Order: sequence, then C-alpha cells, then structure tokens
Amino acid sequence: MPPDYGNGKICYIDIPAIDIAGSAEFYRSVFGWTIRLRDDGSVAFDDGVGQVSGTWSVGRLPALQPGLLIYVMVDSVAATMEAVVREHDPELIVCPFLKTLIPETIWRRRQCLVVHPGPPGDRGPSSLDWAIELGMGEWGVTVLVANAEFDAGDALATRSFPMREAGKASLYRHEVRHAAIDALLDAVGEIVGGVSGAERRTKRSPNGHARPVMTQAVREIDWHSDSTETVIRKIRAGEGHPGVLDAIAGREFHLFGGWRERILTGRPGELIAQRSGAVCRATVDGAVWITHLRQRDTATRRFFKLPATRALELAGVEPGVPEIPVALDARLPVDETHREITYEEHAGVGYLRFDFYNGAMSTEQCRQLREAYAHARTQRQTKVIVLLGGDDYFSNGIHLSLIEAAADPAAESWRNLVAIDDLVRDIVLTDSHVVISALSGDAAAGGVPFALAADYVVGRQDIVLNPYYQHMGGLYGSEYWTYLLPRRIGHPMTTRLTQAPFDAIGARQAVKIGLLDATFGADLNEFATKTQRLAERVANDGLYRARLEHKRRSRRSDEQVKPLDAYRTEELARCRECFFGPDPSYHDARRQFVYKLPTPQQILRQAA
Repeated sequence: MPPDYGNGKICYIDIPAIDIAGSAEFYRSVFGWTIRLRDDGSVAFDDGVGQVSGTWSVGRLPALQPGLLIYVMVDSVAATMEAVVREHDPELIVCPFLKTLIPETIWRRRQCLVVHPGPPGDRGPSSLDWAIELGMGEWGVTVLVANAEFDAGDALATRSFPMREAGKASLYRHEVRHAAIDALLDAVGEIVGGVSGAERRTKRSPNGHARPVMTQAVREIDWHSDSTETVIRKIRAGEGHPGVLDAIAGREFHLFGGWRERILTGRPGELIAQRSGAVCRATVDGAVWITHLRQRDTATRRFFKLPATRALELAGVEPGVPEIPVALDARLPVDETHREITYEEHAGVGYLRFDFYNGAMSTEQCRQLREAYAHARTQRQTKVIVLLGGDDYFSNGIHLSLIEAAADPAAESWRNLVAIDDLVRDIVLTDSHVVISALSGDAAAGGVPFALAADYVVGRQDIVLNPYYQHMGGLYGSEYWTYLLPRRIGHPMTTRLTQAPFDAIGARQAVKIGLLDATFGADLNEFATKTQRLAERVANDGLYRARLEHKRRSRRSDEQVKPLDAYRTEELARCRECFFGPDPSYHDARRQFVYKLPTPQQILRQAA
C-alpha cells in the first residue's frame, strides 16, 4: 500500500553494510521487507508495512555512542528466530557458550547443541572463572542438548583438559577451544550414531554442579591478607572480562594481566615499581605486576583497557615509583618477574621473544623490539634468529587503544605505523642470519606482514591469521604488506585476502596457499619443542651460507624490480590520507573497536 505522507514523518533510512546483498536478504527473510532494484542499479527496500523505505551503503559506520535508536517491530522474538531458522533450514544448530535461551519452538523441533565450558553437570555463566578461582587441576567442555534451562540438557559429549597457569582468556584460546572442537565432533558422531537420551545419561554421570555468576564481591582483593598466589588467581579468573574491580589512590579500576614478582617487596597494597607500562604492587608475601587497567565506567562515560601507567595518568594518578628495568638477556626463571621482551641463545640460535598484551604493539614497544632485534643481529655466534610472539598472539599490529587515548590520535597513528615499519624493514634487510617467525598464537592486520618479513614462517596447528586492515574504516595499512604478501602468495590471492568479506585463514589453509611454510604442534609445549628442533637444524645442517647467499640474491632481484622504499612510500601515503584526511572512517572504526561497540553486521550475525 502507498505510504502515509505528512510533515515530520520519518520516511527514509540509510543503513551501513559490508555486504549489501547479504543484508538485504536478511531483512527480507526475517522481517518481510520488500527488496527492489532502482534504475541506477542500487538496492533499496520498503519496510514490512510499506511506510518507510531506504537503502544500504558500504564504507560507513554506525554512531559510536547510543543516540538515535531505530527499532524494528516484530510479532515476537521467538517467531523472528523461527523465521531465520526456517530460511536456512539447518539440520543442526550449534550455540557456542549460550548467553540467551533458545525458544522452545526451535529446540523442540530442531537438533540444538550448546557448548558449555565446564564438565558434565556444571552450570552457570562463570564456569571457567570458578575453575581458576578454586584452583581446579582439571576442567572440561561439555556439549549439551538444548532445553528450557541454561546448561541443563543431556550431555552428548565431553572432553577434559589439565588446567594451565594462565588467564581465563588464554585458556579459552587454547585448551577450551581444542576441547570444544573435539567434543563437538564427538557429539555429532553421537547424533549420527543414534544414541538415545537414556544412553547419554548413563554414559556421562555429572561431576560438576550449578554455580552462580561470579560477582566482584567474590573477586575482590584484600591486599592486607591475600597472598601473591591468591591475587594472581583472582586476576586471572577475571582476565579478558570483567577484570577485578579495585582502587588505586582512591580511583576505581578493573585490573588485568597479573604476573608474579619474586624479588621486590613493600607494604601490602602499595605500588612499588613500574616497568614497560605495568605497575608492581606489594602483597603480604611478595608482589604482583599488573599490566593493564580500565577505569570503572560512570553513568556518563565509558572507559577502555590501557597499559597501567597510561590509565593511571589519564585518571590523574601519579604512580610515584621508579622504573626498574631488566636486562634483555638476563637469565631468570620464566615466572620470576614480568618482562615483555627477552633474548636467549642455544646451539647457534638466538630466540627473541616478545609478549605484548593482546598482540598490540605501541610506538615504544616497536622501538624497544627493534633495539632488541638489532642486538640479536650483532651476535656472530648465532646463525638463526627466531622471532617468538606471545602464547596467545604473535602480533596484531599497531596499538589502537593507546592511539585512541593519545592527545592527537592521527599523529600517534602515524608514529606507531612508522615505528613498526622500521622494525619490519630491519628484518627484511637482514643478511647476517636466517630469520624464522614462529607463531604460537594468532596474528592479524600488520602482525601478518611483520611475521612474513622473516625467511621462514611456521605456526601452531590451530592458529588463525587475519591479513587485512580495511575493515578498520578503510585503513590501507603498511608494514610493507604490498611487497611481503604478494611475494609469498601472489597478487590475486593477496587481493582476495585483504578485501571484503575479510575472511580469517586457518593454519592448514595458510600452508596450502603459501602464507605459512609449515604448521605443527597440537599445544604450546609441542610447538615450542618442534620450533627449537627446526631452528637448530637450520643453524647446523651445513647450508647456512648457501641460504644467506640465496636470500641476498633474491633481495637484489626484488630491489631491481621495485625498490623496497617505494612500497613503504606508497603505503604510508595512503595511510596518511586515512589518518589526516577529511574522511573520519578510520577514526570512527578505531573508536568503535576499542570501546567494543558492536557493528550492525555483528548484531545481524548474532540475531541469525
């Protein structure tokens, strides 16, 4: 029917989208919108009652703070979810870590599985938090049949794993992810095999129980009675989200990134040192390093996670404690203290390890790592340098949170990108050593070409690579990616991986297309052992000089085709436009990322 016209009527909506066709199909199938093609070829819509029309546009982002909200009326949420299910007609619905109950109209008619991060019988939204807090030696993942309650259905499959001394987020990325995949495959096998509900209950007797959500009252640290181990455990149980709410100099912060300090001591609760952006706080029997803080949100303002000293500075708190450095190559036990960058040698191999929180590399961290790499290059007793990122992330490129917190984010973006480019250039031009990048964790954006600057690139079996930038408001990116990616995978594949729809690449696929040379190691220990064997073999198999001569010839040949500096100049010119030009898309997208605001596409995926 024709729309009602009148002064002041809302008549047109322009919706941001990455994939116009996909968005149009979603709104058509779920809400019954009419989709039409205009004379100029653009896609338009009329809403479900023919009163509002509009279109979709790529390259634009939603408002970053709640302001104007537009709601789409539905007869019922359950009916809308039914429509999505009906449209896709799945044989199996999998809900990883369910946060919203599935309507009964769906789970009674469809096979719906819920992946829960706990052993059979365990229930509640803070399962892994409690496992860490209670010091459990073993934990598990269970795949359940969905029903009317959270985590209460029949257990189809379960896998257990030994608990590792790590934060909750790290356990999710490794042990939980492994166990979830294996348990899900087992569950599908049970379905295919026709195992009945009675058989499931007999085979898997519950060994867990329902636990409440872990509140800040449970997480609270008493600095005058809690031991170092207790403090570390509490911080690790809240790692990622929500952190441990605490007070420093009368200001409330959420604490993240806890590390033991076995030498420094002081009055319990007081800050006693700082290092690489982290602060050290005394306990009753020692001290702990806290690497990151997030101010507590207020009714009018949201905050995001930052290195501790920067968060304190922005809150008007002066730590008033000395910077206590540690030598790059100091021989200390792994859990002796907090260090972001370390270097050690063994059997002709130099191992340069850098463990930056969430893989983000600030301007200063890039410069420090470059200095450490220069030190490794000067060691003539070694033949191979191995670049080792953190357990969870190799690198995710520039530090978007520190950029957002800078007085001039555009200028800081530029400084950060130049600093990481300098590091990548040094690695590409290294002709004194064979360089191996060893990825035990994921890599994204500039972290991928950073890894590819090495001569050999290997990764753990289940890492994920996201070699693109442009999802960040059209950021072009640098780190010599226009040279390093095509050098390995060719121009057509480079174009496909760096443009929409921005697909992640698993380790096996990365080897298949040439992005990685090899993948091995089912867990962190196995990957470390096999990486060491590989590096020592390369250092001592008698082919060292031949390898160096080959890389020198290849670099000379590449330089004749196009100078290395030309790639950098072109990339930085495009990035300068993103940073300082009139289009705010990069700055909007960065702000949205650090404040963890969902994009329309994420909202649609969650609804679907």
